[in-house]
Amino acid sequence: MIELRDISLRFVSYFDKQYSLKRAVLDLLLQRDGPVPAAEFWALRDVNLTISKGERIGIIGHNGAGKSTLLRLLARIYPPTSGVLDVRGTVAPLIEMGAGFNPELSGLDNIMLNGAMLGFSRKEMASKVDGIFEFTGLREFAELPLKYYSSGMYVRLAFAIATEIDPDILLIDESLNAGDAAFVDKAKARIRGLLDRSNVVIIVSHDLGSLRELCTRGIWMDHGRVVADGPINNVLDGYIETVRIWREREQAAAEAAARACAEQAATSSEGEAECAALAGAGTSAVS
Repeated sequence: MIELRDISLRFVSYFDKQYSLKRAVLDLLLQRDGPVPAAEFWALRDVNLTISKGERIGIIGHNGAGKSTLLRLLARIYPPTSGVLDVRGTVAPLIEMGAGFNPELSGLDNIMLNGAMLGFSRKEMASKVDGIFEFTGLREFAELPLKYYSSGMYVRLAFAIATEIDPDILLIDESLNAGDAAFVDKAKARIRGLLDRSNVVIIVSHDLGSLRELCTRGIWMDHGRVVADGPINNVLDGYIETVRIWREREQAAAEAAARACAEQAATSSEGEAECAALAGAGTSAVS
């Protein structure tokens, strides 16, 4: 259902942070040079993946590894800079919780609005309203404007809409940790229901226990590249072991720096000040 061939995605930053559409039009009319790119950043590099119907995929990696960027690419929020992206089927991206909600409208109106954005008729979404409110427990707040909802209520409503419509492909970014424990359990059960109906589910999360429980395949990303792809237990075990080794090395480096500082501090007051500064930096790095 999904195929990525040699996919790369580049972001460009500019020196001029205040560059606007108005200035761009004036530069074009007056034949002036536009802003000069300051730097470029490759968020994804040479990604090749094939995802079939019925797969349950967990994506892991450190912050900034490209996990959420990959999900946004699959949702067609970002177009690839190079490569071929082929996504077949309806996609429900549960990425920005509450994205597309209008805070001035009621919960019920927002359900209908999101359904229209996803391509469903008013009649089709009306038939799903009872199921959504039953799952969220928000029926008594159906006519309340969304601006009065708590963040947890937002999450529950967004999750319920995305999973009530039975999408072909469900993209989830960290939402399993949102809400209270009872809601998390209900969310996991709901995802299992989608899995039983052979939909593709792709989850990005730092909750390795949930990924091990819900997924069958793991994808480990690092600096925009896929470094491991295979059975979820194998990928998670390799990732956990790598993180353990990295932390041990960081701890050893911090301890070595502390010993060197202690020796230097014993001989001069300046060395004592430098030691205090290095100790603070080392503690931050390890944490």
